[in-house]
Amino acid sequence: MSKKSLVRQLADTEAKAVTRNLRTSPQKLNLVAGLIRGKDASKAISDLTFSKRRIAVDVKKALESAIANAENNHNLDIDSLVVKEAFVGKSFVMKRFRPRARGRVGKILKPFANLTVIVSEKKES
Repeated sequence: MSKKSLVRQLADTEAKAVTRNLRTSPQKLNLVAGLIRGKDASKAISDLTFSKRRIAVDVKKALESAIANAENNHNLDIDSLVVKEAFVGKSFVMKRFRPRARGRVGKILKPFANLTVIVSEKKES
């Protein structure tokens, strides 16, 4: 007896990639994720390639991973892929302290974030 396999949560025309523990705040990561939401996959990759933000490199890796998952695992056409969702979640926060004047302390928060990218095959019209 073995346990039952999990039911796929996405549609047959969708693929997903998750990147965990990115070293940036969720707020900054969400600004970059907002650049690619709803765009064609190829246009989104070119936008991330020429973005000046540091975290755009990691978002591009996650998008390319989702595209590769769509092609290899689900046999989707990569020319007709669209970024359906790109959402950000909080991860842990490293807490550090810096000595300040008169025996006080300055709290330093180093947040981490999670990124999920879902690509979908657009319908032929």
